[in-house]
Amino acid sequence: MTRREMIKIGGVASLAATIPMPFTNLLIFNEMIDKENFDVIIIGGSYSGLSAALALGRSLKSVLIIDGGSPCNKQTPHSHNFLTQDGKTPLEISTLAKQQVLEYPTVTFHKDFAISGEKTELGFNIRTRKEKIFRAKKIIFATGIKDTMLDIPGLSESWGISVVHCPYCHGYELRDQKTGILANGERAFHLSAMVNNLTDNLTILTNGEMEFDVEQLEKLEKNNIKVITTEVSELEHENGHLKRVIFKNGSSENFTGLYAALPFTQHSEIPKQLGCELTEHGFIEVDSMQKTSVSGVFACGDNSTMMRSIANAVYGGNIAGVMVNSELTKESF
Repeated sequence: MTRREMIKIGGVASLAATIPMPFTNLLIFNEMIDKENFDVIIIGGSYSGLSAALALGRSLKSVLIIDGGSPCNKQTPHSHNFLTQDGKTPLEISTLAKQQVLEYPTVTFHKDFAISGEKTELGFNIRTRKEKIFRAKKIIFATGIKDTMLDIPGLSESWGISVVHCPYCHGYELRDQKTGILANGERAFHLSAMVNNLTDNLTILTNGEMEFDVEQLEKLEKNNIKVITTEVSELEHENGHLKRVIFKNGSSENFTGLYAALPFTQHSEIPKQLGCELTEHGFIEVDSMQKTSVSGVFACGDNSTMMRSIANAVYGGNIAGVMVNSELTKESF
């Protein structure tokens, strides 16, 4: 069906002369879209989900994005290391992305939380908190992960502001400052090697007995990286900007920023309900094409990779969208 033929559907050909073509198509497609049945349901409407929807919308696939509007980086004041958007707030980037994606008339956005899913003979059913049931041939999980805050006052209030997870996303802004790493063992050692390039005033806070081997300790000493094993009592901050770390023995030390390797859980239980396998680290297992272990189910973004950044989420979402479209196209050709 051509664009001109779509404009004639429903007796609205007379509108074509007065409404610009993209908006005319938007009106007509919105009337044509089945409100419960879609080619693809994308659960999660942040960077990876919107990126997947963009690829699918440009291929005229009917897409439903379900998102509850609570991204994990909502406290982060600025986003970095993403070309053309460096220094923008995460909300600015996602708002513009959503506006652009929803210009494609086969893409629908539903603000809600997906709470359960099941595989059927025709595809998948997804139920939401608002007791809606939507159906699709394919599912893309762009659900992210949920950080588990340690029981340290001030940590959650500073998370994403001065207590951060990634030197690529935040390290430049903390360069040459007194910086701490709240982690232990291999994770702390890995972060220290990365952050040591950005500051020569670095301290590891193991929050308990250290878990380094002899070789790691030698390298830390060689690079003048101090290790404090005393347990942390509190992070003193001002509107999320770290001032001091207070330890349980009553001592304290000033820091400008802190990297923290926090545990996490999957933000959605639906992948597990559908039988998706997880990696040993707790991520959804996917192949290079973002396919999970369950046929017809894909995952992208923070839920399926250790590379936690907006740029990587957009990349993974684009791959997922392209591969889902490829599968749908082959199945109907």
